[in-house]
Amino acid sequence: MLTIEALPPYQRAIAKGHLGACGISYNDLKKPIIAVVNSWNDIVSGHCHLREVAEEVKRGIREAGGTPLEFNTIAMCDGIAMGHRGMKFVLPSREIIANSIETMILGHNIFDGMVLIGSCDKIVPAMLMAAARLDIPSIMVTGGVIRNYITPAESKETRYAFIRGEVDEKQLVEVTKEYLPSAGICPVMGTANTMCIIAETLGITLPLMATMIAQSDKQKKLVRQSGHVILDLVHKHITARKFFTQAAFENAMTVASAIGGSPNTFLHIPAIAAECGLTIKRMDYDRISHNTPLITRVYPNGKTYTVADLDGVGGVPVILKELLPKLHENTPTVNGNTLYDNVKNAPNPDGTIVKTMKTPFQDEGGLAVLQGNLAKDGGVIKISAVPKEKWAFRGPAKVFESEEDCMEALDHNIIQEGDVVIVRNEGPKGGPGMREMHRVTEVITKVKNTALLTDGRFSGHSAGLAVGYLSPEAADKGPIAYIHNGDMISIDIEKRRFHWEITQEEENKRHITDRIIVSKEPSKQLRLYREQVTAASNGAILHE
Repeated sequence: MLTIEALPPYQRAIAKGHLGACGISYNDLKKPIIAVVNSWNDIVSGHCHLREVAEEVKRGIREAGGTPLEFNTIAMCDGIAMGHRGMKFVLPSREIIANSIETMILGHNIFDGMVLIGSCDKIVPAMLMAAARLDIPSIMVTGGVIRNYITPAESKETRYAFIRGEVDEKQLVEVTKEYLPSAGICPVMGTANTMCIIAETLGITLPLMATMIAQSDKQKKLVRQSGHVILDLVHKHITARKFFTQAAFENAMTVASAIGGSPNTFLHIPAIAAECGLTIKRMDYDRISHNTPLITRVYPNGKTYTVADLDGVGGVPVILKELLPKLHENTPTVNGNTLYDNVKNAPNPDGTIVKTMKTPFQDEGGLAVLQGNLAKDGGVIKISAVPKEKWAFRGPAKVFESEEDCMEALDHNIIQEGDVVIVRNEGPKGGPGMREMHRVTEVITKVKNTALLTDGRFSGHSAGLAVGYLSPEAADKGPIAYIHNGDMISIDIEKRRFHWEITQEEENKRHITDRIIVSKEPSKQLRLYREQVTAASNGAILHE
């Protein structure tokens, strides 16, 4: 059992002596000791305010009769890492964060429970993975959403103007600061907000936590209350896996579909479930999404509203209440209520930002799996961010061996209207690290009427006809490795199909003649990751 009192008497005394050197009183060490796991740093806007958040958590823990002990883990900013080599490290950081938390908790063996404080794309799923792995009393606290001053469309248009050479760097930075004026989570329905909403859906956070505005009075209240709740979980011996059930994960997939959430959830939900010994398959997710209406459209699924606006109409409880007929409503949550109890009195949909299931934005969810001879285990697309008139597409392949090659081609106007752009060798192994192609999806918009296929992945911010996460990837000799320039590719979202127009005889021949490109990787960390990581269809988890 994880607790300082379970240590052998002599070691317990020595441990208390070391903790006393940190300024902790002997009497406080007789109370439940709660790990406050903080991902604060000065680099990431979603995390730069988390010192203050941690202080509120610790205040709540002390009020409830516990002793908080804080430690840090790393956090990367996808926005800063995007479009260059740094993005290779982002998905692997998920495993580093989960492992670092496990190391601190099990290595010291003194904690009765933990509060996880995080905000952004890989940090929230990593912390949930750690909670599932350790299975001790746990609660998640998320960092809150930025209140934007301009619309996402205005911010995006300035980015495009920069690409066209119409504004300079300083102008772009100033406009970006209007969109991201303070600390907090970027307000779009990207991976960060999607995963915070999933955490609330799973019941591991308090209600209203996912969409609260950063540094607001509401945040301070909920954060402090979370410090109280962790003590209740400790006293009742309620551990993380009580919330991480198959039913709860099905709820998470339903909600992610209904909000047009990030396709990165196809990596993170299976990875969290795997820590519990559960299996989530892509086609389970697609089945759920196919039968779940899209009931909210915040950017990039729409042009105007953000997650900050979603908070203004009632947040996640409004969505959960409307989706109750499609949810397992009796799943437990950290405050002791069932999901149903938490949302039954929530406001009704406002009809603009959140709609009813009878009058949805579209009849099916925002995420889909395409199947066909391009990938045995399919590819993932965010259909809520694709105009309906572009759901069917056919064109010749234009193949690139990396993101850099594709970006250079875009700079030199090599990609033409009607092309199906193939970016390969960017999967978990091939990258290694499975970079997001968000910068490609932004820049490629200057070429009208194109599609993008990759064994890499996409940001939740991405929009357009972009199919990623192809599995098996090129490095695993998936079909994407053998596509040549000019091969015809067809995509049909309505039928959930994509097709490589090639004879079996020609494909077999290419398997013999074509050489799989495996990049030389100078980073020791990434070389180790390449050796251990499994397919994207498995959540890119590591081999045991």
